[in-house]
Amino acid sequence: MGRAHEPRLDRIEAYYDCVPRAVARAMEVGPFTLFVAEEGTGWQFYARPRLGGRGAFSADDVCRVLETQRELEVPRAVEWVDEVTPSLLPAVRAAGHEPHRYPLLVMPSDVPVAADPRALALNPAEPHLSLAMGAVSAGFAGRDEVEPKDPGKRPELMERGDLLVVASFEGNRLCGAGSAAPRGDVAELMGIAVPPGHRGRGHGTAITSTLVAACREQGVEIVFLSAGSDAAADIYRRVGFVDVGTACILELDD
Repeated sequence: MGRAHEPRLDRIEAYYDCVPRAVARAMEVGPFTLFVAEEGTGWQFYARPRLGGRGAFSADDVCRVLETQRELEVPRAVEWVDEVTPSLLPAVRAAGHEPHRYPLLVMPSDVPVAADPRALALNPAEPHLSLAMGAVSAGFAGRDEVEPKDPGKRPELMERGDLLVVASFEGNRLCGAGSAAPRGDVAELMGIAVPPGHRGRGHGTAITSTLVAACREQGVEIVFLSAGSDAAADIYRRVGFVDVGTACILELDD
């Protein structure tokens, strides 16, 4: 018997198509939508299966979109949800590539989540915003040296309510950060990271819980994320997240 359809994945798929459009140009390339970031955004994007598309993917489709990205001099990357577009994984493999596969998790709406007092939602003009972005970069790079990072268009998105940024503190010391991008009643948590020297003290959990609470205060019903590793997924599961699918990411080095 096949796996039952998870209806929240349909809303997540629509969300994935919506979010990049705030700061990117959308191009149709075969059965894909290719998002090309506007200059100065501070983000890079990817190709995704076209929303509402029902056709099977082929290796030629994959090669075509990757070549288009090469010609545009943007990152060669494709992202999708395996359960929503099951024909894409074999097509990517037939094209000679192996994507990363990550747990896709959702916070059930009936699970109570309280903000952690150590973690604070930052304002768009917050002096800590650049440091928070630097802490995220340092956390993902596995280093403790934090250098302030240009927030790009984040303050503009925060002013519109399209972006929430939360940082965790010990006293006045910023120990990690993360963000969420609400669109209507759906939001993805992104870029949650803590530099190595601050790990093991609950800052990742504090950031996650506070982001969930902040999203719910904004009227979000579905809060989801993709975990970068099984260890990270276990942290999110302890907060209350549950598995609903598999996020696939293909990233090719130039």
